[in-house]
Amino acid sequence: MRKSPMIIGVCLLLSQLSCNSEKHEKREETKYLVTSPIKKDTAVVKDYVCQIHSIRNIEVRALEKGYLQEISVDEGQSVKKGQQMFHIMPNVYEAEFQKATAEARVAEIEYENTKLLADGNVVSANELAMAKANFEKAKAEVMLAETHLGFTNIKAPFDGIMDHLHVREGSLLDEGELLTTLSDNSKMWVYFNVPEAEYLDYITSVDRNSKKEVALLMANNKRFNQTGIVETIEGEFSHETGNIAFRATFDNPEGILRHGETGSIIMQVPHTNALIIPQKATFEVLDKKYVFVVDDKAVVKQKEIAIAGELPNLFIIEKGLTEKDRIILDGIRMVKDGDHVETEFIEPKSVINNLSLYAE
Repeated sequence: MRKSPMIIGVCLLLSQLSCNSEKHEKREETKYLVTSPIKKDTAVVKDYVCQIHSIRNIEVRALEKGYLQEISVDEGQSVKKGQQMFHIMPNVYEAEFQKATAEARVAEIEYENTKLLADGNVVSANELAMAKANFEKAKAEVMLAETHLGFTNIKAPFDGIMDHLHVREGSLLDEGELLTTLSDNSKMWVYFNVPEAEYLDYITSVDRNSKKEVALLMANNKRFNQTGIVETIEGEFSHETGNIAFRATFDNPEGILRHGETGSIIMQVPHTNALIIPQKATFEVLDKKYVFVVDDKAVVKQKEIAIAGELPNLFIIEKGLTEKDRIILDGIRMVKDGDHVETEFIEPKSVINNLSLYAE
């Protein structure tokens, strides 16, 4: 028995309507997980490019003219305070010292003879005073000549490491000529620039009066094995960059760090009463971030937000949301602005503690 084409068509139509009805019911039955921002104290890890300086780094210069007779320390070698580094040919200065010593002895004899004559009232008191002044002047000349002679023997003013040599033995030196530099690497000063907004977060934090600990990421992407302390903040911001310089001090017992190195400072920037949401609840349109907020009438509203900081899987909200807002946690790709949705609320603390359970 053959079925009528009209009967077949009606059956197909009913079947299609039934399928559409089932799909519509399934769509309406879908519940979206929603949560609210949570407010809590936290800290964001920031990194800043830094410059590493020795706590003392000085230029070693010749204080006298002459030929460089001896270099006692090689480049990169450690020296102790008072250890000889350079020796300038002292012949001229030794002769000047001997001459000044002899003239001082003559002045002393003249003074003693004049004193004897003055005691016998043979010469006046003025002549005795003149002889004494000449003797004092001669002694000063001896001290000056001795000082110049001492300048020919250049010694380390502190424990440190000698840098590149700018001269060689036999060089004719001028007064003030640069010989090398000397670095005291027992402690290192690490300078890094902080933007104004982050400086304000730091300076207004609860623990602003305590010493802030920071870490140093070296150029090889490894952390330095000592913790640094932020000890100094410069007095004014740079007009060119809008940044202000911080200085952290690191102990350097193994001598790993050297003057002139670079790296990154890792610092925790505190955020008091920060408003936090899961990163997965956000989406981006033309470099702006948004969330879907569900209002009291279960209507979805697209809302722009501003990010103040980033934590693992979380964003700190600067503006755009309040603690009372309900944001869609899951399925943000399945809704659009103006949709009516059914929701299931998840406590913010539960969401934060179990972020991996709410993966899309």
